[in-house]
Amino acid sequence: MSRARQIADLGSPAANGLSNRNLVKNGAMDVSQRATSSTGLGAANGYFTVDRMRMAIGDASAGRFTMAQTAVTDLSGFSKSVKISCTTADTSIAAGERLVLNYRFEGQDLQSLKSSSSSLKAFTVSFYARANTAFNLVSEIIFGADTSKNSEANQVNALTTSWQRFTMSIPAATNTQIDDVTTHDTDLMFWMHAGSTYTSGSNSTTLRPNVNANRAAGVSSIFASTSNFVEITGIQLEIGDTATPFEHEDFGTTLAKCQRYYYYSGFGFNNPGGTDSGSTDYEGQIFSVHIGSNRHTFFGSFPVFLRGIPALTFYSPHDGASANAENYSGGGNIAISASYSRSRQGLGGYSQTSTSGDTLRAYVEADAEL
Repeated sequence: MSRARQIADLGSPAANGLSNRNLVKNGAMDVSQRATSSTGLGAANGYFTVDRMRMAIGDASAGRFTMAQTAVTDLSGFSKSVKISCTTADTSIAAGERLVLNYRFEGQDLQSLKSSSSSLKAFTVSFYARANTAFNLVSEIIFGADTSKNSEANQVNALTTSWQRFTMSIPAATNTQIDDVTTHDTDLMFWMHAGSTYTSGSNSTTLRPNVNANRAAGVSSIFASTSNFVEITGIQLEIGDTATPFEHEDFGTTLAKCQRYYYYSGFGFNNPGGTDSGSTDYEGQIFSVHIGSNRHTFFGSFPVFLRGIPALTFYSPHDGASANAENYSGGGNIAISASYSRSRQGLGGYSQTSTSGDTLRAYVEADAEL
């Protein structure tokens, strides 16, 4: 092989030479700190299972679904997917209903897309998907909320029962803005259900002003039958007009990226609300230090610098009760009754307890999601 060929191959996607080109974190669905499955969903927005994958719900719908991290055995290079399964059908669709798998970006993470302060380079979204039957999934990118700018593009993707890779290439655009912020700026959306508020318009892969009627034109409804499911993995957003091979990375790297937004100290041992089942290895638990006057202080550090000041929730290893710690010395739970100082690096603070000699232990959840 010539030296020129070796140098060229070092920069090829197939050789993993173009690292950090995928601007989506956890696109292979490998990390799921909160839970591997959550059912009875459909009444509220939220992050329920796979990290960075949010479910966005519109007006109240009778439809309900399960969201799960699912093993993949028939798609080369991938071992996990996110699977949305209908558990309660809803065929009477109100205008404002929607069900969307939603990836939220910090504005600072997309600065490489900019060619000027108000112009974007061409970029490409790609992903793998399948369904239980023929199903029209609408993929959408939407920048900010300014309807006067060229901020939205979408396309219909015809899913079958077999895995396919879909690509959505967006040409360079002017009059488009991405703010350099650590807050929510841009959304990548995968529409699975929508009412007429979002479906009466048309599709376009060229960025245009955001009009609700265009956003999910042509979408099928996952709530049409309790047999319906949609499965997605390998989500990638990259600069350029061509989809390159999916950029895989080691689990530890992906986990650290996800922990910027959400951290659970017991991950790998249990999920929030889980117990230690009498274990004595105390994996992921933090312990209190008695400081007198029936006060106990907890200190803990986070493995990465969080995106923002997190909301904290403590869980008792005894029975998984939230807003509680386990009284390791005396048994049972102690309510966490005082405020804690928090930073993007860790926590410190105190809790009241009735017995000064007790030792408390807990799992901690830190949420700094977009």
